[in-house]
Amino acid sequence: MERIIFYILALIIIFFAIASVSSKKMLRSVVYLLFVLCGISGLYFLIDYNFLAAIQLTVYAGGVIVLLIFSVMLVHHIEMELELAKVSKRILIAVASLLGLGVFLTTIYSYEFIVVENSITTTTEDIGFGLLSYEAGGFILPFEVISILLLASMIGAIIIAKGTKITNKNNDSL
Repeated sequence: MERIIFYILALIIIFFAIASVSSKKMLRSVVYLLFVLCGISGLYFLIDYNFLAAIQLTVYAGGVIVLLIFSVMLVHHIEMELELAKVSKRILIAVASLLGLGVFLTTIYSYEFIVVENSITTTTEDIGFGLLSYEAGGFILPFEVISILLLASMIGAIIIAKGTKITNKNNDSL
């Protein structure tokens, strides 16, 4: 049963990933990306990584997609049609993708993978203490740096979306 669910999720991810990069409409591409991220979250649930799946849903599928949709709406390009690449570039990308797939499959099938049994269980509380710890091995500094980075990117997106106002100094009295 798990194998069937895996193949269904894999097909959903592949289908919507292709739809996301091949769609001409920007908003549709973002929605297709949402389905890809939800499919990846489903894979995390399938392998019993519930915390990682919840983070995938809230941060990526929730937060990032909402930011992308708002940024698309803010710059008024909701119906913007994306231009397609030339046929020569498409062929080059297809060849490069097939070459990358070949390297990937060769690497995967040339090594024997051994399942390692792990008896240590990490709880959400352990992850929280690790993220917010000031001690050695703690991640409070990267956590704070990422929050400042996200704040700066939001301010930059607002400034870009706002645009520049053109004022005419001759018509100030109007």
